[in-house]
Amino acid sequence: MPDQRVTQRLDDSEAGIAAAAALLRAGKLVALPTETVYGLAADATSGAAVAGIYAAKERPSFNPLIAHLPDLAAAQRQGLFDANALALARAFWPGPLTLVVPVSSGCTVSELARAGLATVALRVPSHPIARAVLQAAGRPIAAPSANRSGRVSATSAAHVLADLDGRIDAVLDAGPTRVGIESTIVACLDGAPRLLRPGGVPSAAIEGVIGRSLVLAGESGAAPISPGLLASHYAPAAGVRLDAERPRDGEAWLGFGPEPTTLSPATLQLNLSPAGDLMEAAANLFGYLRQLDMAAPATIAIAPIPLHGLGEAINDRLRRAAAPR
Repeated sequence: MPDQRVTQRLDDSEAGIAAAAALLRAGKLVALPTETVYGLAADATSGAAVAGIYAAKERPSFNPLIAHLPDLAAAQRQGLFDANALALARAFWPGPLTLVVPVSSGCTVSELARAGLATVALRVPSHPIARAVLQAAGRPIAAPSANRSGRVSATSAAHVLADLDGRIDAVLDAGPTRVGIESTIVACLDGAPRLLRPGGVPSAAIEGVIGRSLVLAGESGAAPISPGLLASHYAPAAGVRLDAERPRDGEAWLGFGPEPTTLSPATLQLNLSPAGDLMEAAANLFGYLRQLDMAAPATIAIAPIPLHGLGEAINDRLRRAAAPR
């Protein structure tokens, strides 16, 4: 359970939009309307802010989150658009289409929001209030549905408060949203675009723009990249040993909480959170795994992580990293 806080109710005036943007820039959580449902928004460039989304929603695993931008130019600063991605963005943005593209060299979306992948999911929503907040915030905003994990999506501010009052910092009330299906997700990576999730933009309309049939994720040898489809997912090159009391000779060490008294200063080591803070650990998880892996150890030994709160999601990702591959 995240810390209890007072949830402000903002209106959709210029002042309310400015207040929501200021909260987001400060790393706070704000529920915003989109063209389909309310989203739980946070600064996508901040691992700590993104960890707050997972904590508030009690989300059981760290799946990639969609980064929302005010326009195509802002999206192009985050990802690399090939000819297909650019054609689709021009045809369907703003609107319910998410494009998964390679990260750009200047991508600022945090590794936690990307779940450690070298790709980024981008969308330009069409709701005028959402777009106004995005423009005022001046950075990518992650925004999964504003409900606790497993519960019905919220289509009004009252629905948001019924689920998340005291867990988030504000809800921007723009009245009921138009209830619709989620955004279509298309991956534009190597070769033909792949449909990862059907949604608000019909496949036929997408095929009309790209002039070819969409490849479905998992067909023709295409490895699925949507969340949770692989037993081994986002794994480092090094082996992974979980629930270790201390590193063995030659192992790198990823700690949590107080370090073992026998830990050698010569050991390659990082600590997800010396204070044992699960939100700090979540924010550091992918970046620290990547840092240790870059040193090319044979194995990364990882300290036990509690199973409560965000620890459930951290352990889920670590089990995937340790799975046979």
